Amino acid sequence: MTEVQYVTESDFQSEVLNADKPVLVDFTATWCQPCRMIDPIVKQLAQEWDGKVKVVKLDADENPDVLMQYGVLGIPTLMLFKAGEVKERVTGYQPKDKLIAKVNPHI
Repeated sequence: MTEVQYVTESDFQSEVLNADKPVLVDFTATWCQPCRMIDPIVKQLAQEWDGKVKVVKLDADENPDVLMQYGVLGIPTLMLFKAGEVKERVTGYQPKDKLIAKVNPHI
């Protein structure tokens, strides 16, 4: 299974906002049970969308400024960025087919 890279406040601009393709960001934390439940789905999507969508994780506890900037109040939250803008946002655990249905129109 694909290992998903973590981004931080310091590289968020270059890795997410300035990316040349859509980026799905998984706002997560190690202590969060729903985050652990969605993790295998995020890894599957990273593998299936390889080359089309960049998939990254952001640790909510270590990067609070990014959470505040985008109004992330609950985790897991998945956000799809395209050309530096949020195109889609999903909060809470969602099954894989629902995530795909929300993201597909933007890729």
